[in-house]
Amino acid sequence: MPRSETAGVLLAGGLARRMGGGDKGLRDLGGRPILDRILERVRPQVGPLVLNANGDPERFAPYGLPVVADPVDGSAGPLAGVLAGLEWAAEHAPGCRFVASFACDAPFLPIDLVDRLGEAVAAGADIACAASDGRSHPVFGLWPVTLRADLRRALVEEGIRKVDVWTARYRIAEVEFPTRPVDPFFNANRPEDLAEAERLLASAS
Repeated sequence: MPRSETAGVLLAGGLARRMGGGDKGLRDLGGRPILDRILERVRPQVGPLVLNANGDPERFAPYGLPVVADPVDGSAGPLAGVLAGLEWAAEHAPGCRFVASFACDAPFLPIDLVDRLGEAVAAGADIACAASDGRSHPVFGLWPVTLRADLRRALVEEGIRKVDVWTARYRIAEVEFPTRPVDPFFNANRPEDLAEAERLLASAS
């Protein structure tokens, strides 16, 4: 799947309660914000890139990315961020047929994530998401832009919030990634996770 046909959305709309509030992507890891490390891995994989975050977008100004808030009311979870990316792509990146979504708290995400998810879609899946160690990671997914109206309807009219409840309606492929030397979907949700990420970063270097 050509990079030019895939937009990316960085999901930073969560409340980060377990981290004590604030933006997990702006937390320091190894002397740099986690988001810096994620962007290094994401930018080569997609074409246009947008950041989904609520509140004052100016806190992300140094990154020079368009910032879009959740397009539905309430804390609707990651599906709202996916919808934000799909609707943004439809309006601002009409050449993109897919949107790849990335969590902003996973500094070790795979550099071949979009390629491998794209292979699953090319093989017949409607949607593809990542998995590792027997667990699915649906916030790392590849979503057709054509599903945006269906997703909006599910969120607004049906009140659906769980990703797997919505994706169960489609042919979904889970693409397994290896967990050695580190699980690429390790996420820094809590202060102790951030300390573990520091340890993993040091051991990898």
